[in-house]
Amino acid sequence: MYAIITGGSKGIGRAVAEKLAAEGFDIAVCARGKDSLLAAENAIRARRNGVKVLAESVDMRVKEAVKAFGEKALATFGEAPAILVNNAGIYVPGALHEEQEGHLEEMMAANLYSAYHLTRCLLPAMKDARQGHIFNLCSTASHKAYPNGGSYSITKFALLGFSQNLREEMKPFGIKVTSVSPGPTWSDSWKGFEAPEDRLMEPSDVADMIWAAYHLSKQAVVEDIRMRPMLGDIS
Repeated sequence: MYAIITGGSKGIGRAVAEKLAAEGFDIAVCARGKDSLLAAENAIRARRNGVKVLAESVDMRVKEAVKAFGEKALATFGEAPAILVNNAGIYVPGALHEEQEGHLEEMMAANLYSAYHLTRCLLPAMKDARQGHIFNLCSTASHKAYPNGGSYSITKFALLGFSQNLREEMKPFGIKVTSVSPGPTWSDSWKGFEAPEDRLMEPSDVADMIWAAYHLSKQAVVEDIRMRPMLGDIS
């Protein structure tokens, strides 16, 4: 039994990988940065003796690299994943009318197409197994437009649409689909933000919610999770 987590070297992705490793899952994880990926791999291994870890450096903006990672995970573990967490993505704030040419395309590749291509790569095996749970890391920006949301917000709205459509399609195959929409969370996206430590959520909060949603009876599914700091959004 294993889980795949993209963008798993830092923040929410790493917290999810560590949580699932501690709960008994083997882990396939990917990220771009090799140093942070190695640190994450070591942290995952420290959570449980004997955990099997596949850690790959992958640029999730590249379709061929995404598919190669999915195929390697299937070959390495010999079966469909029990959990897929599509977490990889980038956050660059800005206004639509001021963004550089090509910014939307790059954001779409990282935030939407990566999840689309990896999920499609894994679905045949998951459908054959007639089980599995897909979590798509959306955002509160998937539900509400914010100033300076720009292309980031567009991609997160699109990812939510992908998640909702996939949920409908996977019902006959016993595959659960959950969109997870966190608000401000301590991660690289908020690096340098000066605020009291309790003003933003912890990555482990999101990991705990994913585990809670997974750990239900097979006839129940949480379709949408929205999380915000106790004091609400940051304006």
